[in-house]
Amino acid sequence: MTAESQLRADIVEIGRRMYARGYTASNDGNISVRLGADRLLMTPKSVCKGFMTPDMMCITDLQGSKLQGDRDPSSEMLMHLEVYRQRADVQAVVHAHPPIATGFAVAGIPLDRAVLAEVLTTLGSIPIAAYATPSTSELPEAVRKYIKAHDGMLLANHGALTVGADLFAAYYKMETIEHFAKISLVARLLGRENLIAREEVDRLQGLRGTYGIKAHDGMLLANHGALTSGADLFAAYYKMETIEHFARISLVARLLGRENLIAREEVDRLQGLRGSYGIKAPAPICADPSEALALLDAGNPAICQVVQAPAGDGRRLVPEAIGDGATPRPGPAGEIRLTYRELSALIADAVRSLR
Repeated sequence: MTAESQLRADIVEIGRRMYARGYTASNDGNISVRLGADRLLMTPKSVCKGFMTPDMMCITDLQGSKLQGDRDPSSEMLMHLEVYRQRADVQAVVHAHPPIATGFAVAGIPLDRAVLAEVLTTLGSIPIAAYATPSTSELPEAVRKYIKAHDGMLLANHGALTVGADLFAAYYKMETIEHFAKISLVARLLGRENLIAREEVDRLQGLRGTYGIKAHDGMLLANHGALTSGADLFAAYYKMETIEHFARISLVARLLGRENLIAREEVDRLQGLRGSYGIKAPAPICADPSEALALLDAGNPAICQVVQAPAGDGRRLVPEAIGDGATPRPGPAGEIRLTYRELSALIADAVRSLR
């Protein structure tokens, strides 16, 4: 087997693992690897990563021009190219939407608290790159801020990105991010995280060499079910995957106490990109959701898609606390229930009042 054949097989295997673990749904995610000094081997666009074959891959140059392959390269190729431009040491890039980690990204909470020794020795911290419209030049600009100092990051309201010295090194960092996010979520739901002290963090950083890890110099149907349809059986099925994947991410963000909603203006912009993905919408996004909901309540059939997207007033992400973000919610038998964020705010206020 040639070196290129092995890399093609490795991309197929990593795509299969990401799909099996629920890190991607439908055609989400993308993978790339250096193929010599001036070429990249990359997953194609509009393909489910769990069912790829080696012959599907594309070869591009470092400017993004396709050199070989029957399919077009990933729609998020620009993000990959930026990583390779900024990091000569990086040989492979993996992008996915692991649901727990992406929930943190939607809530605007970086995975940067010193909680797990293993994470500190492998990834250090996991910041959140600013929101950027997928598949546009904004995404590489957002990634550029952190990529020289981090091997893994969350992408606000999008997913996660990891890099490595080879394909499996990059993929295993994606596993680490999602694993860390799960543990952090459980600790937050339990109401407390015991953080590792600064002195121990420094000691763990010193152990990176013993693990073979190189750190960088600088610097995630009411009471019934769901129904989907599509142009063919798999198109309909992939939409079902997307619904469940979205539900998991939204649940995590809500458990964390906040969702950063995409503003109405950005929703309209994203609708304009549908054609570039080869997606035909059955109906447009409703211009006035309240009016559309009133028509539905009156028994009229839906003629557009209702999306809860607030006006951005120049912003593309609009923070929204779950509930009103301030008032405790009553639970059964007179209990007062607080989110982790609300409890943290109350404790911080109490500490300030004691000083």
